[in-house]
Amino acid sequence: MELKPIDITNFLPHRIPFLMVDNVISISDDHVKTEFTIPENCIFLEEGLLNEAGLIENAAQTCSSIVGKSYFDEDDTKGEGNKLIGFISAIKKVTISELPAQGTTIETIANLVSRFDTDTYSISTLECKIILEGKQLLSGVMNLFIQELKKES
Repeated sequence: MELKPIDITNFLPHRIPFLMVDNVISISDDHVKTEFTIPENCIFLEEGLLNEAGLIENAAQTCSSIVGKSYFDEDDTKGEGNKLIGFISAIKKVTISELPAQGTTIETIANLVSRFDTDTYSISTLECKIILEGKQLLSGVMNLFIQELKKES
């Protein structure tokens, strides 16, 4: 479903300077599209280009928003705070063809391949790609581990 862009920090614990996604453009239970304009003070810039680690982190944050959104009710998307922690548990495949320059806006698309849930965590496999002006910069498959942080009573 197409949305007006929403703030991804509603679904992720990341904050500036480690936040590598600006907005969620569309999201469903198995697909997400995000955008990120690479700022001049990005911690992953090398000689004016977003490095490989930055591309992978952008892809991971995009992918994790699919799983992360399932832990939130509609009302939670108004800045109620973080409930999750997560990390890349495996990078199964990644191909990087080019690095984008500072100031450009990349689009990242991810699709859920599989997901295993328990009461407190999810393990997922996702396919992703990063595109700049119609050119694919990255394609990959990764596993993510996401755990819900329970509020103390």
